[in-house]
This record gives sequence, structure tokens and C-alpha cells, in this order.
Amino acid sequence: MIIHPIKSFSDNYIWCIQKETEVVVVDPGQAGVVLDYLEEKQLRLTAILLTHMHEDHIGGVREIVASHPESVVYGPEETKNFVNRIVKEGDTFHVLGQPVQVYASGGHTHGHISFLMGQHLFCGDALFSAGCGRVFTGDYEAQFESLQTFKRLDDAIHVYPGHEYTETNLRFTSNIYPENEKIYNSLKEVQELRAKGHPTLPTTIGKEKAINLFLQAETLEDFIELRNARDQF
Repeated sequence: MIIHPIKSFSDNYIWCIQKETEVVVVDPGQAGVVLDYLEEKQLRLTAILLTHMHEDHIGGVREIVASHPESVVYGPEETKNFVNRIVKEGDTFHVLGQPVQVYASGGHTHGHISFLMGQHLFCGDALFSAGCGRVFTGDYEAQFESLQTFKRLDDAIHVYPGHEYTETNLRFTSNIYPENEKIYNSLKEVQELRAKGHPTLPTTIGKEKAINLFLQAETLEDFIELRNARDQF
């Protein structure tokens, strides 16, 4: 299985999961870049996975489905106008012959979900490398609990967020812990990757436990304080 990032907007990634000539795409905010990629590589789209309702994650769905009407669109209740199969916490379904588990990961939006496909977690805007999504709902407890769920996953699981925010998140972390060597080295590595135009993703659960302050927050109060500080950074 090959997982390839399709760049979208200024910092979005549309994840393309490929097995032989069949693919699944995650959170296609734009149609053109996906359709061009499928045509260039001569791939057949079988499914679309949606994590939440924000336009930069769903904006391309209708145009893509119009070109590939055989594809099945999975997503949470809040994306019901774009999907033909609503899924929720605890559900399991199959794409590309692989089981996909659904996890509730609210906070960024009320109905945000994440998909675990084998050792690969597609988490939209719930978890970023060295960060997490803004809590637009105001439900900090839901976001905190989502992070606790991720924290319980196996360290080896690869994490595929929806945005390239790693450098900014690590600069924020470095500002709080300027003498932390692990953070310093991670930031340097990320800056080198970005200077070459390379993605910093995927990351892993194990790596995030070491560099992600939001995953390290032990209490809801600690998390809220961190999230507010990041919002103002």
C-alpha cells in the first residue's frame, strides 16, 4: 500500500491511499488536484473518507464524485450532504480490502472523526505534528479526550494530519522550552525538509508523545492553557 500526499491550497494535504491501481482519498478540499493525479497515474477511485465538515476538507467531493460515481463516500453525520455512508465511533468498514476503524475525535468540530487503517491514522484536523486543531466548538473537553484516545494507540502507528503545520507548532513549542534538545533537533530537521519543499508528514504516535505538548498535557486545565497560548502565538 502506498500513501501519497496531494498538496492543496496553501498547506492542506489530501491523502491518497493506493493499492495497485485502486485508490482512496482523504478530505479532498479541491477536486482539480485529485482528478489530475488520478488521470496522470491512471488510477481508479473507489472511496473518499471525510473527517469533518470544513470546506477545505470537503470542497472537492461533489466534482470528484461526478467524475467517479462508483466511489463510496464515508464521513460523519455533519457531512451527510456529501456522503452516501455515514459512519461513527466504533464503526468498522473495508476499503481496498483493509478494515478501517472509526474514532470520534471532536473538538475542532462537534462531529469530527478519524480513521485507523491498519497502522495508518488519518486524523484530519484533530491532531497535527507537534500540535492539534483549534477548538472552534469551544468543547475543550472533547478535544482533550480525543488526544487521550490517540495517546493510547500504538507508538508505531503512522499519523497523517490534514495540514502542514509542523514547523509553526515546533516554533511554538521551542518558545516554551527553548533549552529542550529534542525539540530543537526536531525543529531543525523540519526546517531542512521545508526548505527543500518536502512534507514533514507522516509522523508517528511515538514521536508525537515526545514532541507534542498537547498530547503531553495531563489535565484538561493544562490543555486549555496550552491551546489558548497556541491560538495567540
